[in-house]
Amino acid sequence: MAEYFLNQMRLVCALGCDEDAVAERLFCGDVSAMQRGSRWLGPEFSRFGVVETPLPQVPAALAEYDCRNNRLAQLVASGLEDALAAQIARYGRHRIGVVMGTSTSGIASGEQHLEQGASADGKNYRYRYQQQMASLAEYVARYLGLEGPRITVSTACSSSANAFASARRLLKSGVCDSVVVGGVDTLCGMTVTGFNGLGALSAGLTRPFSGERDGINLGEAGAMFIMSREPGPVRLCGVAASSDAHHMSAPDPEGRGAEAAMRGALADAGLSASEIGYLNLHGTGTPQNDAMEARAVIRVLGAHTLCSSTKPMTGHTLGAAGALEAAFCWLALTRGQLPPHRSGGAYDDQLPVVRLVGAGGAANAAATLRYAMSNSFAFGGSNCALILGI
Repeated sequence: MAEYFLNQMRLVCALGCDEDAVAERLFCGDVSAMQRGSRWLGPEFSRFGVVETPLPQVPAALAEYDCRNNRLAQLVASGLEDALAAQIARYGRHRIGVVMGTSTSGIASGEQHLEQGASADGKNYRYRYQQQMASLAEYVARYLGLEGPRITVSTACSSSANAFASARRLLKSGVCDSVVVGGVDTLCGMTVTGFNGLGALSAGLTRPFSGERDGINLGEAGAMFIMSREPGPVRLCGVAASSDAHHMSAPDPEGRGAEAAMRGALADAGLSASEIGYLNLHGTGTPQNDAMEARAVIRVLGAHTLCSSTKPMTGHTLGAAGALEAAFCWLALTRGQLPPHRSGGAYDDQLPVVRLVGAGGAANAAATLRYAMSNSFAFGGSNCALILGI
């Protein structure tokens, strides 16, 4: 049976852009990066995981792609260049693909176009479709000088989790020898005001699985991996998607789609539920999501698997969440630590009780961690579960 490895990993989020710095803050449960307020909703409402790291300039030859989302993608991708140089020499540029997940992506550039187009000097602003979301994989490929297939996946909040399935398919079919896979999403007015219009934003810091939870925090991030058949530090053991199509913006209350994705990932990996040592919960902090996920987790993994939601530290990074939280699983597997669950309140006594990682990071369990699962669920009932292993 063929094995697929994640040979390199790079990530940028509200916790930082250096792997060591992110790991340090992740494993101590640091929520201090979550900023209050936004320019779209004012200074006091909700909290947001904003990337504060200065972003690079887009090369002049790629100016038509210039937007905040692609600049963040460039920052992440630049950390893979040295490793890719060896793969380019071995396989050739045409044998290396790019699969990226994103949701709202570069829509902020479209918003800027509409704002400036209505102003007196709007004629000086040139809007290009390449600045929007369909260009992400194209931009990453062109920036890295790769000539293989380029696929942008957009299935809302499961986008970059689903990207792993597409990347593996390129390897399995023999179309590629290596694939840059991941996701990038940045904040925009449509996202922030849209979620607020749905009543889905928390008034303060999100509190997943708490009886006092009142919604999500939003964030932005990017995470990328090099996936190939070459042995590496972490394996992609299983991936499965499902679609419950229960409602456009609400999950199936019983979590049947979530359950199907989790069971599918276990079957794909050839693992039993008892072998999963850690689950990164989708854990958005909305009443409906947490309730259905708790039910699905108990049915699939039982009450003993250690779980946590990392979204109170980064915000929900939408189309980048699957890749970012896979990166957190990578860190947990390679460093023998678990991200603690920061709920900010007592567990909801109306939910089945899942086993949450405490402030100590469950050191003994992490020391023997071999397999980690990550859940990503999206509007429209698009669900995906990943399993990584060492």
